[in-house]
Amino acid sequence: MIRILHVEDNEDTRTLVAFVLQAEGWDVVSVDGREAALKHAGDGGFDIYLIDHWIDGDTGSTLCSDLRSIDQHTPILFYSGAMLDAEAMRASGAQGFLEKPCSPEALVGEIVRLTSK
Repeated sequence: MIRILHVEDNEDTRTLVAFVLQAEGWDVVSVDGREAALKHAGDGGFDIYLIDHWIDGDTGSTLCSDLRSIDQHTPILFYSGAMLDAEAMRASGAQGFLEKPCSPEALVGEIVRLTSK
């Protein structure tokens, strides 16, 4: 079973994405901000981090760098409605990104791809 730390500050989006991922039989821990994300990441055991690009008035790139200081190996997937610069995302430590909105199949497929490496 894939275990996902999902970081999204919009409650409706957080609920919808968690529903889609849990329908795959995956364990999803959804949090609404940076501090909660870092606390859970510090506990370990996640197969992937799925994070919004804008969190708590800051960029996901900052959170990505913070996550990398805790965990250098777990894949990070940005999922955001913001225009994302692929090179900047990779430079911050992310392995993938999807632009919102996307289909549930695209989200699931990218998570499978990143966790299968």
